[in-house]
Amino acid sequence: MNATPLMNPYLSRRQLLQQVSCGFGGLALAGLTAAQGKQNPLSARAGLHRAAAKRVIFIFMQGGPSQVDSFDWKPELQRAHGKGYDFTGVRFGTFGEKSQRKLMRPLWDFRQMGRTGQWVSDLFPEIGKHVDDLCFLHGMHTEGVAHGPSTLFLHTGATNLVRPSMGSWVSYGLGTENQNVPGFITINPADSKGGPRNYSNAFLPAVHQGTAIGSAGISAKKARFRNISNQHWESSERERQFALLQAMNRTQQAQRPTFGADDPVDAMIESYELAWRMQMNAPELTDLSGEADHIKAMYGIGEKVTDDFGRQCLLARRMAEAGVRFIQVNYSDESPNPKWDQHSNMPKHEEHARATDKPVAGLLADLKARGLLEDTLVWWGGEFGRTPFSQNNDGRDHNPRGFTVWLAGGGVKPGFAYGRTDALGDTAIDGRVHMHDLHATILHQLGLDHEQLTYRYAGRDFRLTDVHGRVVHEILV
Repeated sequence: MNATPLMNPYLSRRQLLQQVSCGFGGLALAGLTAAQGKQNPLSARAGLHRAAAKRVIFIFMQGGPSQVDSFDWKPELQRAHGKGYDFTGVRFGTFGEKSQRKLMRPLWDFRQMGRTGQWVSDLFPEIGKHVDDLCFLHGMHTEGVAHGPSTLFLHTGATNLVRPSMGSWVSYGLGTENQNVPGFITINPADSKGGPRNYSNAFLPAVHQGTAIGSAGISAKKARFRNISNQHWESSERERQFALLQAMNRTQQAQRPTFGADDPVDAMIESYELAWRMQMNAPELTDLSGEADHIKAMYGIGEKVTDDFGRQCLLARRMAEAGVRFIQVNYSDESPNPKWDQHSNMPKHEEHARATDKPVAGLLADLKARGLLEDTLVWWGGEFGRTPFSQNNDGRDHNPRGFTVWLAGGGVKPGFAYGRTDALGDTAIDGRVHMHDLHATILHQLGLDHEQLTYRYAGRDFRLTDVHGRVVHEILV
């Protein structure tokens, strides 16, 4: 067997260095492109049917706001205050057995608002002004009875397994609408109750991982893209470095067989260029200094109670305007219990409502004024609701059996209420919408079929809704 020469003896020193350096670069490129495939995974793609919405803003009220104190008016609960009632156990007592509990009326008055006369409590007077644009789902129910499993289920469709988050599925299905910014951003996410799994790509390609800016418990003023700039080099030096990197990539690409538009090296070069464009454009998204004073005031920015969440909501509008596909705004913190989790102090709901009511109303008004509400689907809600009976005298326990979320824009019926809980607000009985159904409906509005949006992993096809879910056509325009 003849030995093969290790190198061409007639190569010049410069050619040798070029080939060796490009060889190592080729190894890196091969590893990256093998994982990502031949097509740029962030290229914008059309859905399988006409989309009513281009993007989603999810306003996550972590901890479970009480439906019977906010948007689900129950006169019978008002009349039966203080009476004992037998409830089937979910968390209290023995699971599945009946236990008598004392009913507790809403702590805030309800009134009918808007032309459509939707019932809203005094917790949310500003959101109440927008009821004619809202679509209430009063028959929601979900999986999990504790915050961790239910929060994971809300985000990923699974209570205890590693699954891609909804934003990652949207990015995987549609790509990015704007090549200069991430397709999936989460603002001030919590590190607990699922933590990074709530915006994880799991087994989807890593490019679909959610981009977190800020974190729970830290002022929204500090919500910025991390590692987006190099403080040690001037912009001219960064440009030269990028130009050199791309020149090496182009040299490597020129030495490869031509694969056409799906060439993996071409796709990787595009990915590097996307990262470069993000450095030039993404930081502007988080800079609110150029916003008009009356816009900031609309969100409650500058007011002590509403400043922080107002900033998050204004960031969400800027991201929607820039073309980010999936934007999550998190009202959460890092205390032992999430903000809306009042087991023994329901009056504290008012503190959280005051912090979020004006900012959310400002977001709705701003989106509508700019013509963005038509193709932006806004989703407000928590991982579950709360019980109509008292816990620890003036608190309420978790309730996954019946609660309310609302949607706005993006092709859902405005000024509409769908589904209902029983007379006490405990269990969804009509127009029931499971969390899988809500996921399926949101995907549908984006032009995606929840049954066909799949990814093969570990020998089976996975999807956000697993083997469940139906599109709730009753709420769609």
